[in-house]
Amino acid sequence: MNRDELAAVVRRARERLSPDQVGLPAGPRRRVVGLRREELALLAGISVDYIVRLEQGRSTRPSAQVLTALARALRLSADERDELFHLVGMPPPAPGTIDLHVRPSVLRLIDRFADLPTIVLSAKGDVLAWNAMASALHGDWSALRPERRNLNRLRFLPDPADPPMSRVAQSADERASTATQSVMSLRAAAARYPKDAELLRLVDDLRAGSEEFNCLWNQGGVAHWRSHRKTVEHPQIGSLTLDCNTLHVPDADQLVIVYSAATGSAEHDQLALLRVVGTQSVTSAG
Repeated sequence: MNRDELAAVVRRARERLSPDQVGLPAGPRRRVVGLRREELALLAGISVDYIVRLEQGRSTRPSAQVLTALARALRLSADERDELFHLVGMPPPAPGTIDLHVRPSVLRLIDRFADLPTIVLSAKGDVLAWNAMASALHGDWSALRPERRNLNRLRFLPDPADPPMSRVAQSADERASTATQSVMSLRAAAARYPKDAELLRLVDDLRAGSEEFNCLWNQGGVAHWRSHRKTVEHPQIGSLTLDCNTLHVPDADQLVIVYSAATGSAEHDQLALLRVVGTQSVTSAG
């Protein structure tokens, strides 16, 4: 393990990122260059103390999960991610596992949607990346523990320890339909990635902890997410009914979900207000 070079790579990557690039508020009177260590720790789900020791060349050998989380939080390219693995003497992720690494080109794309809430999902529903508007609409994604940043866990295994998030308003029929869609999408992922250990663990947790999920899983069937409309109950803006367009990144098998409204509509004006009020709220919280 080359601790000194690993420390330098992580430090350089952290210093070249700005908070707005990773969906975090900059806050007033910011003096540091790039992300703070605390912000990187929050995004990666790693303790601040570990980040300090890592950047000082004093860390223990990171696990594959830690390296993957760091690469995603630091917005590294695939080659840069692989460098992290090689520096600790570990092979990079093998083919046949779900890709949790978001390409810089996809991250640049969601950055351009400055006035539209946008998130990036893995094949098993992990929220891998988001912009500031997505946190303004849903709630602060960075405040969720990394293992909770999964739409299936949030839906079927609610945790009172989670920070408050905006509620999705659904009728009983709508909720039943989207629950079925979620399970069938996960079944499709399980068929594509039968040996992915984290996916298998997710399914086991959901089947053990949610009777609804287990019943739907046993019904069988597969499907993929489609574009649809969703009503989000925002604590300050009120109800926003938005178009949710699903864009597929085929090489990475990831989804980019973009929320939008027709120009001139009431929802379009609400999104404009959300950009001011919502992002200010997230900044104050941060």
